[in-house]
Amino acid sequence: MGDPILGNQLFFCTMKRNTSQRAAIEQVICADDRPLSVKEILERGRASVKSLNQSTVYRNLKQLIDDGRLSQVRIPSLGVLYEKSGKTHHHHFYCRSCRRAFEVPGCALDSRRISAKGFNVEEHEIFLFGKCPSCAN
Repeated sequence: MGDPILGNQLFFCTMKRNTSQRAAIEQVICADDRPLSVKEILERGRASVKSLNQSTVYRNLKQLIDDGRLSQVRIPSLGVLYEKSGKTHHHHFYCRSCRRAFEVPGCALDSRRISAKGFNVEEHEIFLFGKCPSCAN
């Protein structure tokens, strides 16, 4: 398995301009391997760069998506979150207490068994809602 530090560097190596704002955004995304909202990215990024603003975050997220480095995760009733691209198939869990999203590895769903006769399932998304281990205790 590769070096996680090097992997994070390679993840963002195609970014065009290297600014302190961009570095803060990259650091936030690499530090927590779970889907993040723009608000989370902005708040955490401002810990490093006080001048970071929402339009800068959106512009950089768009560039990362266009470069294929980041994916959007659309969670019902929550909106759009962002996570690194290229992950194996997984689903998501949303904690209603701390309001954070988490990845649920793998998939137990056999879409061939649950789809109606004649339907061809091309993809699926499963979202679980409840309390994470920290909030459940």
